[in-house]
Amino acid sequence: MCGIVGAVAQREVSAILLEGLRRLEYRGYDSAGMAVISESTELNCLRRVGKVAALGEALDHHPLTGRTGIAHTRWATHGVPAEKNAHPHLSEDIALVHNGIIENHAELRERLTAKGYEFLSDTDTETIVHLIHSYYEQHRDLLNCVKLAISDLEGAYGLAVIHASQPDRLVCARKGSPLVIGVGIGENFIASDQLALRQVTDRFVYLEEGDVAEVTAGHYRIWDENNEPVSRELAIIDAKAESADKGEYRHFMLKEIYEQPSVIRRSLAGRLGSKTVLAEALGARANEILSQVENVQIVACGTSYHAGMVAKYWIEGIAGVPCRVEVASEFRYRKFKVHNNTLLVTISQSGETADTLAALRLAKTLGYSATMTICNVALSSLVRESDLFLMTEAGPEIGVASTKAFTTQLVALLLLTVALGRHHDLKAEQEQEIVAALHKLPQLITETLGLDSAIQQMSNAFAEKHHALFLGRGAQWPVAMEGALKLKEISYIHAESYPAGELKHGPLALIDADMPVIAVAPNDELLEKLKSNLEEVRARGGQLFVFADKNSGFSSANAVEILELPHTEDVIAPIVYTIPLQLLSYHVAILKGTDVDQPRNLAKSVTVE
Repeated sequence: MCGIVGAVAQREVSAILLEGLRRLEYRGYDSAGMAVISESTELNCLRRVGKVAALGEALDHHPLTGRTGIAHTRWATHGVPAEKNAHPHLSEDIALVHNGIIENHAELRERLTAKGYEFLSDTDTETIVHLIHSYYEQHRDLLNCVKLAISDLEGAYGLAVIHASQPDRLVCARKGSPLVIGVGIGENFIASDQLALRQVTDRFVYLEEGDVAEVTAGHYRIWDENNEPVSRELAIIDAKAESADKGEYRHFMLKEIYEQPSVIRRSLAGRLGSKTVLAEALGARANEILSQVENVQIVACGTSYHAGMVAKYWIEGIAGVPCRVEVASEFRYRKFKVHNNTLLVTISQSGETADTLAALRLAKTLGYSATMTICNVALSSLVRESDLFLMTEAGPEIGVASTKAFTTQLVALLLLTVALGRHHDLKAEQEQEIVAALHKLPQLITETLGLDSAIQQMSNAFAEKHHALFLGRGAQWPVAMEGALKLKEISYIHAESYPAGELKHGPLALIDADMPVIAVAPNDELLEKLKSNLEEVRARGGQLFVFADKNSGFSSANAVEILELPHTEDVIAPIVYTIPLQLLSYHVAILKGTDVDQPRNLAKSVTVE
């Protein structure tokens, strides 16, 4: 993900813009740049390959002075890391920065080239600035030209534009990529993340989908997607709210469980079109690499391994590509055959997991065609050493037991599945259905969190228990594995998980009144088989707790407790059904009196073998 900062002030802004970029350093960089309108209304621009420090050094030698400016940090999507592909992009006296991906950029480039525009970069972004300029030639008003230009765009964007002939204003717009206005006194700012502006203001206005805004030093105006003037709520953010603080929650784990709708929304931002996944979000070479992939090998540890297990069902069932999943510590120490054109995918919250990192380095010597990582830390070793990367955008996770990092990993893996499937078995109508389901996902998780009090009540049945069994079928089996891991991590109850069909092959011997059995039961093609498996438990005196789709036809009975979840499309059900298992583990741990956020013997990042 890229970063945007902009300012319109009554003082010099280059230092403010540079500090804003530094505060977005966590996003990682391949280039950074800045454009400022001088007192003599000249548009001056400076761009450098590398981190923000490289741009800072360049500014020391070539200062940009002025009271209106925009700045940007880039992760390559269209076009390799190079100064010509860095933002801002220019079209005569117009400068523009952009987050997101423009799906119809090739069509726009052809149209603009026919009008005489010369393209100096390989980016989709340059088409936007030339498009705005083409309208400016007729209309001579930056705001209206931006509105006209975005009506031609297909895809996702958060953008900011300045024009040398209108040095007192900045125009910005968002669709699928976040933007916020920072409100000051006699000065105003914009950014892709409020973190970039905390050194200058604590007052923010969050633009909504489809909004366009005009920002000057003294005021800001906003129009919605229907071009109607609107007012957006002004939020005041104190330092405590942004710190590593539990806020209103008793534990970090509970706070992070409740953050999942927002972090998933953030993980999807700029990566989903209205009907398609924007594959370029995986990197500039994503389509080139994925088009050649014939096999996938996933390597991970712990919770990340469970995410990989879910992804195996997706990659083989949706994309039609063979997929193997292996624990990183085992992968390193056995002999195996590398199939032709195999993509190695590593998954890690920290990006520094010792076994996973060692597996990546080993894989590079064994003939894998390309490497990719799913990770939450932009400057981590896994990100730096992989050919492709997809950030999970979960934000800091303080609780040792992973919650939001897991669900955002699943989101990223589903995006990868669709991007890969486009080159194999996935049909366009299937992709549209998956994208529609992903758009609904944050709201479905919010509805599921609404079951918290019922889950808390259910947890009372576990207060005196010492063992538990988790069951699932298909892609829900790894979800059951994750549920068992959560329970054992933070409550110290011994928990195991099995595919429900394996009950009669051994685990059924454990079933009695003291062994609670937890099952996840979405309304999918395996539902009837799961019901039969659960009857086996009930017939042997087991106590059943079933998280079921409200349309699944389950009903509570003696020793069977049903919790109904919102109806959910099969493809995203593993993500939704993770939520109640997290909440159950949390409430059981509270009853047990354990240290929820820092369970014994465990660490957040395993950076040693």
